[in-house]
This record gives sequence, C-alpha cells and structure tokens, in this order.
Amino acid sequence: MEVKQIHSMAQVDAEDWNRLTGEAYPFMRHEFLWALEQSGSVCEHTGWIAAHLLVLDNDQLVAVMPLYLKSHSWGEYVFDQQWAEAYQQQGLDYYPKWLTAIPLTPCQGSRIVMQAAVDPLEVMRTLFNHIKQLSEQQGISSWHCLFPELQQAEQLQSLGLTIREGVQFHWFNQGYRDFNDFLLTLNASKRKMLKRERRRVSEQGVRLLRIAGPDVSELQWQVFFQFYTLTYLKRGSQPYLNLAFFQQIAVTMGEQLLLVLAVKDDQTIAAALSFVGGDTLYGRYWGCYEDYNSLHFETCYYQGLDYCIEQGLKRFDSGAQGEHKIARGFEPITTYSAHWIKDARFATAIAHFLVREQQAVQHYKQDAASYLPFKQ
Repeated sequence: MEVKQIHSMAQVDAEDWNRLTGEAYPFMRHEFLWALEQSGSVCEHTGWIAAHLLVLDNDQLVAVMPLYLKSHSWGEYVFDQQWAEAYQQQGLDYYPKWLTAIPLTPCQGSRIVMQAAVDPLEVMRTLFNHIKQLSEQQGISSWHCLFPELQQAEQLQSLGLTIREGVQFHWFNQGYRDFNDFLLTLNASKRKMLKRERRRVSEQGVRLLRIAGPDVSELQWQVFFQFYTLTYLKRGSQPYLNLAFFQQIAVTMGEQLLLVLAVKDDQTIAAALSFVGGDTLYGRYWGCYEDYNSLHFETCYYQGLDYCIEQGLKRFDSGAQGEHKIARGFEPITTYSAHWIKDARFATAIAHFLVREQQAVQHYKQDAASYLPFKQ
C-alpha cells in the first residue's frame, strides 16, 4: 500500500472520496470538508492546515483519512491545553501537532474510511507508520484522532495509541409513535415539565418552522447566520464558520440539512441547524436575538425529537456538553479519542493521567445516568 498526502480536498476526486465514505455520516462527505476549506473557515490563517492522507493499492483509492496540522487546540472539543502547557514548562514545543478530526464537529463517526475488502489494521498500521515518519522529519510532537467510533478506537489502541474517554448526551428513539408516546416513558414530574416548556413557547406567541435544506431561502440563510454569529459574540468571541461555508453546503449537500426557525409576530427570533444522517440527527448550531422562556429547549431539542420520531431516525446527537439534556431524556454515552505522543516521557505521564481521568469520567457517566427521567 502507498500513502499519498494532499493539502486540499480539491486534490482528490469527490466521487472517489464519497464512494468510500458514503453519505450516512454527513461530516466525512467531500462536500462538507471542501466547504470548510473553500470558505476559508479552515485554513493556515485559522490554524488548520489540511494534510489529508490517501491510501492507494495499485493506484486504486482504498482508504482516506482527514488530517490537519494544528498550531492550537481550539475547535476540537477534546481539551489538551494542559498537555501543551506541560511541554512549554519543559522548554519543548507541543505545537504543531497532527489532528485527525472533523473540524469544529464533536460528532462520533469513522475517522479512517476504507474499502470493505481491505484489512483495517493493515491500513491503520500503514497510516500510523507514515505519520510517525512525517513527525520525525518535520518535528511534530503528536497525533490525535478525535471522536472515532468504539471499534476504530480499539483498533488504534491495539497499535499503541492511548485512549481517552469523554461523555456526551444523546437521545435514542425506542420506536415512538409520536412525542406523546415518548412522554409516557417519563416519570410524572419530568413529563409535566416537558409539556409545560412546550406550552410556554406557544403561549408567548412563538411558532416553529422546520424547513428542509433545499427549501431554505437565501434570506433565511443570512438570518440564520446572524443568529449563529450572535451565539459567539455574546461570549466575547468570533464565530468559527463564515456565511460562505453555510451557503456552499446549502448548494452541495442541502438534502442533509434541516433548519428550524422560531417566529413571533412575523419576525424570526431564533434558529437551529441540524444535519440529517443515515439513522441520526446531528444538532449543530443555534442562536437567538433575545431569551424567551423555554425557547432553546423547543428549538434545539423538542423539534429535533419530533423530527426523529416522524422520520424514524434512531438517535439524536445534539452536540457536546449540556447536563440539562439529562432531564429531557438524553442519555450519557461514552466518546473516545486516541493519542500518540512522540516523546516517551510525556507519553508515559499522559497515559498515567488518562487512567485516572477515565475512572472519574466513568463515575460521572454513572452518576449522570442516575438522573435520567425514565420510569423505573
């Protein structure tokens, strides 16, 4: 097998890439990764230098892996800034580092996609050896693979990478006929709470619109982008993504987008954008002009649950963090990342840290599960 490195998604044929990745997981599509690059949201200026790896067998593309050379740890949702500080204290450079991830997207999925006929461990070993060689040549400190599926995390662990665990909250569709059918699985107090939150939204004169990506107008995209930007500005930071990114994916993969708009007195007051996968709805971006009672829950969660039930989707992945999701039926699930540290001393120290951290993460997950609102 031969490994080829490219520095832009434009250097690989979109059909060849998508033939391997499929469309069930939207964030590995050529269209998504290329829109990040072409819009300038992901580039050298923003600290994401594309360095994707292709695996060829007799000139045939058999595996692909997104790879970036990172000069910081922003937009990753797996936090290693303390590791970087420890490097600095010892007079060493943690950055740049190699990162295999979907930029700005903490959604689990396959990170190394390959033909079914090839040996996955052989492909991963080939890629890992290539990365180690590049790291020696270019003085790169480490390689990090974020949010792979469990099987892929275990395969990377068998090659010598160290696994880190985290927790997110996902909702699972148990074959509900409608939202009320879901409510019947909750204990009385939480069932009343969810009904009250949905009622309060309507009592404030707010109505919700769910619009499929191809039907979203240019004006609605611009309005959504204003909300998305406000979410960051309220926290004193700049948004990662620009309007050009959203306009591009609206054209190239609009069939996998779902926009929810909240409207009051003919004015749009909030918006949330989700991606539709093969069996999963991925809630990604949200924003509002001003706060309304329970509007965030309705726009970001309950509309998504309605959609999953109507479309028969099995899971709603509403993004990172959010303990408030537990009371609304979102269950704690384990996420994974895999890490290779070139410096043997730091590799040992980090591995010891991750053992202790894993115990704390597992305890947190068990504790969070004890607060789920389902009837016993």
